[in-house]
Amino acid sequence: MSARFDWPALMRAGIGGLGLRPAEFWALTPMELRLMLGSGIAAAPLGRDRLAELSAAFPDFETCTEDEDGPRD
Repeated sequence: MSARFDWPALMRAGIGGLGLRPAEFWALTPMELRLMLGSGIAAAPLGRDRLAELSAAFPDFETCTEDEDGPRD
């Protein structure tokens, strides 16, 4: 059985609350509307410790010495 939607409430939230035009509202998928309304499962923001961990694992550049690869420009 398919999920039932409270279309009047969703239209009030999308058109009234978010200021969407009717065509914009009807072009959205239910998941897109949920995300815009902030009513979905969201990932926690990236913390400083996790950023440092990712930066160490995936550096923007590789370090090298002149002896290994010659001088850097």
